[in-house]
Amino acid sequence: MKKRIKKISALLAMLSLTVFLTACSNAPITEHSTGLWDGLIVLNFSRAIIWLSKFFNDNYGIGIIIFTIIIRIIILPLMIFQTRSMRKTQEIQPQLKALQQKYSSKDTETMQKLQEEQRKLYAEAGVNPIAGCLPLVIQLPIIFALYQAIWRTSVLRTGHFLWLQLGGAKDPYYILPILAAVFTFLSSWLNMKGQPESNSMTTMMTVGMPLIIFFTALNVPSALSLYWVVTNAFQVGQTLIIQNPWKIQREREEKIKAERDRERAKQKAIKKAKKSKRK
Repeated sequence: MKKRIKKISALLAMLSLTVFLTACSNAPITEHSTGLWDGLIVLNFSRAIIWLSKFFNDNYGIGIIIFTIIIRIIILPLMIFQTRSMRKTQEIQPQLKALQQKYSSKDTETMQKLQEEQRKLYAEAGVNPIAGCLPLVIQLPIIFALYQAIWRTSVLRTGHFLWLQLGGAKDPYYILPILAAVFTFLSSWLNMKGQPESNSMTTMMTVGMPLIIFFTALNVPSALSLYWVVTNAFQVGQTLIIQNPWKIQREREEKIKAERDRERAKQKAIKKAKKSKRK
């Protein structure tokens, strides 16, 4: 529990740091921008959005949407890896709990033994506990770079999409923050539904993360809220296709049924063997 709380706190701190850093530089991004961050990353983000927008009569909102989808497709292999890793982690939760009960003492020797047994279990199941953080670690710089590209490129900063001023104002009707929160909730709920068992921590995250996204989206430009809406909507579709919770539950039930059938067949074989010996 403490490890999970520390992990969540670290992730929230990273998100807060990203939002804070968005105000660090206001120097315009132009073709003369140099450096690893400005010249290579932010400038190319800006160019990509503008280039995509040209296919839609310079509609920068659609450019951001298409750019977001492209980014999600690029990092899709990593997301699939994370999804599979998370599923493996969920499936070994009963074994992890059994180990925690077996080595429940808090003395140093017992705790070292618990950690050793957990490492063995992770290795046997092919689980990397750190893998779940990688997609978030990668997405944070993307969010930061996207904000910088819009805020520091004048044509994007003053661009409009539907009722939104992309770079210079928040959504006046709170539609994007609400949608971002809704899609975040759906994504978290679908992930939780696919788990073999839920706990207070996963329930708290399912409810808490949408609230964090909602209140954060209230205080950032519309373009960033638009990115969150699209990326979380993509995540919902990705979960339904790759990690469909109803399919996972069905497969888990079939696996349990198959194990029970094997156990019954084994018991019948033992009884039959005993009867044969008596004769």
